[in-house]
Amino acid sequence: MQRLIFPPLKALTGSQGLRLLVPRAAPRAQCGCSCGIRCPLRPGQYSTISEVALQSGRGTMTLPSKAAERVVGRWLLVCSGTVAGAVILGGVTRLTESGLSMVDWHLIKEMKPPTSQEEWEAEFQRYQQFPEFKILNHDMTLAEFKFIWYMEYSHRMWGRLVGLAYILPAAYFWRKGWLSRSMKGRVLALCGLVCFQGLLGWYMVKSGLEEKPDSHDIPRVSQYRLAAHLGSALVLYCASLWTSLSLLLPQHKLPETRQLLRLRRFAHGTAGLVFLTALSGAFVAGLDAGLVYNSFPKMGESWIPEDLFTFSPILRNVFENPTMVQFDHRILGITSVTAITALYFLSRRIPLPKRTRVAAVSLLALAYTQTSVLFNFIFISDLDEGIRNI
Repeated sequence: MQRLIFPPLKALTGSQGLRLLVPRAAPRAQCGCSCGIRCPLRPGQYSTISEVALQSGRGTMTLPSKAAERVVGRWLLVCSGTVAGAVILGGVTRLTESGLSMVDWHLIKEMKPPTSQEEWEAEFQRYQQFPEFKILNHDMTLAEFKFIWYMEYSHRMWGRLVGLAYILPAAYFWRKGWLSRSMKGRVLALCGLVCFQGLLGWYMVKSGLEEKPDSHDIPRVSQYRLAAHLGSALVLYCASLWTSLSLLLPQHKLPETRQLLRLRRFAHGTAGLVFLTALSGAFVAGLDAGLVYNSFPKMGESWIPEDLFTFSPILRNVFENPTMVQFDHRILGITSVTAITALYFLSRRIPLPKRTRVAAVSLLALAYTQTSVLFNFIFISDLDEGIRNI
């Protein structure tokens, strides 16, 4: 981790590193006088490496060098990886139905898990006061409660780790002067989004703890808040990864041809479509809509189910009708795979750098891997239901 975040000391203290931190004299052509010697820099006049050092009346302020940019880029790359880990862990927490096991939210206090039998029993008693235990888990034992509690605890602690991974290095790099003006704005936005994620996560959990006297349905978090929580995490991941790669990888200078512009627009549209598909998956998870139909490509015995528009008004079906939510997710998934396939073949018709070609192939492979996993899941679910009906 140390080698990944911090560059070798020689890169900053060696001869080249020292030259990067010291302003050079301006060339003769930029001197502005006819003396035959190199003149010192006047106030407001900088060398060709002005992004490294800036002279001011109060002294010298260090600005980002190429080495510092690489450090910041690697840091944001690690941060994007921690966000991806949080999304995966959140999915596991959702599958194990552990998200409502911790009924309180304290930033510091809850970092210490229960250690004694009395503390565990007190935590279990607090959980018993909420709808999930009363309706769904009324026969749960203390050992089973410990499992779901630790699942949610690990997810929350990982979220705190993500916050520290962003905020502490950001403060250090800011103080060292390794962030340019534009990068400061991006880093502030990323750190603000991390804090917003934590608040949004508790706001989501709170919706599943509310008492609904007239309802005997399985307690769930709001699908709207779940989609917002996942969507903001995806935005944070993509923004961190994009910023890190823009610092670590050189930008290709390609001719702005009509084919290239068309490919770029199609790629942007495909990215938006994949993002929308992921959000629709959050609605499927929030409503347990994946359990309504477990056959593909048909839904039951028909291509279009009859209960798509059972809710009123009609727009409510898109977000609250489990059948419509699953139907929309299927359509969006098929459309996303089709768009990614078309993007791959469009990229084959244009001479692109090797890095771009590898990205197109990787995207295609991931799309079809996702599809095959989904098909296997549907097949196993259908087989399990058939065995139970024998």
